[in-house]
Amino acid sequence: MGASRFIRCPRCGELIEAYRNPVPTVDIIIEVGQEIVLIERRNPPIGLAIPGGFVDYGESIAHAAKREALEETGLQVELRYLLGCYSDPLRDERLHTISSVFVARAEGVPKAGDDAARVLCVDPEKIPKGLCFDHERIIGDYLQVRRGAGAGCCRFS
Repeated sequence: MGASRFIRCPRCGELIEAYRNPVPTVDIIIEVGQEIVLIERRNPPIGLAIPGGFVDYGESIAHAAKREALEETGLQVELRYLLGCYSDPLRDERLHTISSVFVARAEGVPKAGDDAARVLCVDPEKIPKGLCFDHERIIGDYLQVRRGAGAGCCRFS
């Protein structure tokens, strides 16, 4: 998998190098009481996931996390800490993404919106199998930190 390829300039026809770079994303583990919020994705890949999405140009990752949480769950979140950065090139079948994962807190009842077909609050110790992307691993890392078994709060992969 090359980091670049050559394309023709549409204006002059000269070959130019086009770079392929990973795309920044955010994911948010939203704590509501003792439970966390999962969404059922409206768009492929279909399935359960923690809320999240793409960082817009000119936007900080913290702002993107708050925006995505609000768009997908209707919840205003308070970011507590950065759990880690997840960058396995195979974590998303669509393209190579790098996700900054936050742990946040919110109050209220989540409501599905934007890319979420529905939302549910679940006990993080009883997460269903088969979550999208690498979200089972992310929740596993979150549980280690929550139990005090993790060394620090930042994970990297």
